[in-house]
Amino acid sequence: MKNSIEVLQTGFCKKSNRFLMLVLSAVLTFIFFSSCDNFVEVDLPKSQLTSDAAFEDAETANAAMAGLYTKLRMNGILAGSTTGLSSMLGLYADEFNYYQPNSVSNLFNNSLTAGTPQVSDIWNQSYNQIYVANSIIEGIQKSAALTQDQKNQLMGESLFVRAILHFTLTGIYGDIPYVTTTDYTINSKISKVTTGQIYQNALEDLKRAADHLPEKYISNERIRPNRSAAKALLARLYLYMKLYPEASAAASSVINNPLYKKESNLDRIFLKGSTETIWQLMPGTAGANTQEGDLYIFKVGPPPIVGLREEFINSFEPEDKRKTQWTAMVTNGAQRWHYAYKYKQDQPTSSSLEYSVVLRLAEQYLIRSEARANQGDLTGAKEDLNIIRYAAGLSNTAAISSEDIIADILQQRRFELFTEFGQRFFDLKRFGKLDEALSPLKPGWNANDRLWPIPVLELNSNPNLNPQNQGY
Repeated sequence: MKNSIEVLQTGFCKKSNRFLMLVLSAVLTFIFFSSCDNFVEVDLPKSQLTSDAAFEDAETANAAMAGLYTKLRMNGILAGSTTGLSSMLGLYADEFNYYQPNSVSNLFNNSLTAGTPQVSDIWNQSYNQIYVANSIIEGIQKSAALTQDQKNQLMGESLFVRAILHFTLTGIYGDIPYVTTTDYTINSKISKVTTGQIYQNALEDLKRAADHLPEKYISNERIRPNRSAAKALLARLYLYMKLYPEASAAASSVINNPLYKKESNLDRIFLKGSTETIWQLMPGTAGANTQEGDLYIFKVGPPPIVGLREEFINSFEPEDKRKTQWTAMVTNGAQRWHYAYKYKQDQPTSSSLEYSVVLRLAEQYLIRSEARANQGDLTGAKEDLNIIRYAAGLSNTAAISSEDIIADILQQRRFELFTEFGQRFFDLKRFGKLDEALSPLKPGWNANDRLWPIPVLELNSNPNLNPQNQGY
């Protein structure tokens, strides 16, 4: 049996059909100007999705890129539904309770195995998206029709996507392959590399992305990454690598960009026109809003799938406006249930009001605050931390030492970034606090759960992916 990385390129090993390529060009152009949501529903062989025909002009090349964003929005790491990391790692860590009747969640119970569907789904979907990004990169390099500016934009976006996917995957699975080609003969036998090497490869991709991407957005709604999006992700990566001067500098380049400014009202932060948004994913149809709103908001209890933990709700400081404005409660008189209310829309509206925000300004202040604290710049660290606290309605931090400041930063990250792509899980992991935080709450938790297993089908089809992660 072929593995998921291998099977994606088999079609490229076969001779392309010219007629299908021409049909694809017409289909992609139509999709790009109508509904990006249907891109992946086109019933064509995978070998045609990013064939040379897609790069014969800017319209079809941009449609190929739009198709990649549709994949990101609909499934996998960045999806706002139950198939995405926000809900999965929210259940896996300490943000969500699981309520779906007549069902057991291996995520919530921390009982994943190498054969658990979610384990293979995230792996397969992510490497599918990485494969498409690599196909676009290769198509751009061969294209004689695109201008240099068009090539730069598409190259920068593809490198950015490839980096964010690998960066996030290594936080889940640990050592993984870093895939940079569509070559079947290479990918079918590809080996894992260390997390440190994944970080280094992602760093190089993001530096190249920043060099290629323009300072200004090419669309009005910040749905196509610009240079600051690459810098924002670089800041996060540098922080994880403990390269604190670099993390501070990258975050500062975003914070100092006049395109971004703090919103005075927390309820504006997740609107599609927020001045804090660095990069967001657009819904697939006009009037649609976010998958997050559809999943998290409920009107009667108990919740249909997930609800915020009572322990999380009770951890907010009493005056924290994030509790009152970003969470909501449903009660039947005897019981109460809480839900994430960052996104306010759970139904279509006459025009879309909310997009799924992937990168935003508040994280950059928290990154710079942590980086400064680790360099001994306690005044600067507190200044950035207090910006986040002030926006939440809190007084200035009482922390004095670097250790206390960093502890407060971790707390503010918990309340600022909850339900956002597993950031809570990744923070607990990099701070070495997973066992301390989760063992008292979760009977199924053990130290090996810091990593997910490599999917069993991948190991069986490609022995170079061995060894399996400890405990599985």
